[in-house]
Amino acid sequence: MSKKFGLLFVMLLVVSLLLAACQPETVVETVVVEKEVIKTVEVEKEVVKTVEVVKEVIKTVEVEKVIKESATLAIEHFSIIDGTTWSGAHDRAGKRIAEKYPDVEYVYREEVGPDLTNPYAEEMIADGASIVVGNAEFMGMPLKDIADKYPDVYFVSIIASDLTTKRNFIRLFPRQYQALYLEGLIAGALTQTGNIGIVSAFPSVQVIRRQAGFYLGVKDAAELLDKDITVYVKYVGDWYLPPEERDIANTLITQYDVDVLTQQTDSVSPLDVAEETGIWFIGKDMDIVGFYGWSNTDTVAVSFDTRWEVLYENIVKNWLAGNENPETVLFLGMSDSMTLADGTVVPTVDIMNDNKVGIEAISPAALPLIPEEIVALVEQRRDQMIEGVWDPFFEHAFVSNGTGLDLEGTPVPPAGTEVKPAGEMPTNEWLLSLFNFDLEGTMILE
Repeated sequence: MSKKFGLLFVMLLVVSLLLAACQPETVVETVVVEKEVIKTVEVEKEVVKTVEVVKEVIKTVEVEKVIKESATLAIEHFSIIDGTTWSGAHDRAGKRIAEKYPDVEYVYREEVGPDLTNPYAEEMIADGASIVVGNAEFMGMPLKDIADKYPDVYFVSIIASDLTTKRNFIRLFPRQYQALYLEGLIAGALTQTGNIGIVSAFPSVQVIRRQAGFYLGVKDAAELLDKDITVYVKYVGDWYLPPEERDIANTLITQYDVDVLTQQTDSVSPLDVAEETGIWFIGKDMDIVGFYGWSNTDTVAVSFDTRWEVLYENIVKNWLAGNENPETVLFLGMSDSMTLADGTVVPTVDIMNDNKVGIEAISPAALPLIPEEIVALVEQRRDQMIEGVWDPFFEHAFVSNGTGLDLEGTPVPPAGTEVKPAGEMPTNEWLLSLFNFDLEGTMILE
């Protein structure tokens, strides 16, 4: 039975193989399916936020200025007017303002000391004064103490070195040093002995600044003409001391061989001495020949003339316009001017002599003694300063002489110290309040 079973198994196996061989061939196809892969990329998105800003709107409210129909200019003169160049120039300025502006009245007081400044001021305010001027710092400064009491009044004081101001307390000074520079050129050309003398008041920023302008002119003339020139300064002790001024003028002439004399004082005494001794005189503050008839052009080689009216006009115009906040420091020079009632245009300062200006102001007797290159330089520098394109204080270095006036916190620089280089303009503040040293080479006499 086992044999039968084995045979049967073999037969079945054969049949299976035959059947398999007879089946059709099966083809297996491989299909490649392209699968789109989508990648998710996280992108940082800039989110712009709209922020509502609350904007503060500032409204400009135009305040209507009250235009004034008239004004009264009241000047307190520290000295007498007659026979003085300083107060005389201020008095002329007040009169010129009144001549040009029919609705402006000019009133004044003479010989006003600090103790009388405010009593006189309040007296004139009660009579209608709208602008009150103290024509020297020492007696003008008390006005600041009553400025708040009279808010509708302008108060004005000259600057000697203090620059205190208030809304209605104005300070002023002209750039006299510009005209003094031109005078120095002329003086330097005229001296034959090489010695020039200044009868001066006392050391102060105002005096030192003016003497510096004159000295730089002398220095430029000496360099151009190859001359050795010394400028001597001797102080009187005050602005108006005629006997002492005469004594010092004589000392400069007899002891120091000075043949050109000028002054930083206010009396006629130095001019009298120059005329008596037959030397040249250089005037200050006013055209002393043309306006006062003092001496003549045989003695007065040239003067400089100060037109305070240019500064006063600025102040009067502001007051009439109702300006409650005027400019409080005025330092005007040759590039600033005023048209007078007769149509004449005058810069704040200028050289002037016998009613002539510019190089025509040089004395006819002195002119032939002055080299042409100096006359040409005087004309050139004057034109440039009127145009506002040149200034001696920009042009020159400031080197200390080691003499001057010690100020609180600002001692006199040691001799030889260059305080300011050439080609740099000092600030107005420095020139008006801190210029406290004589320039190197100035001879200060005891």
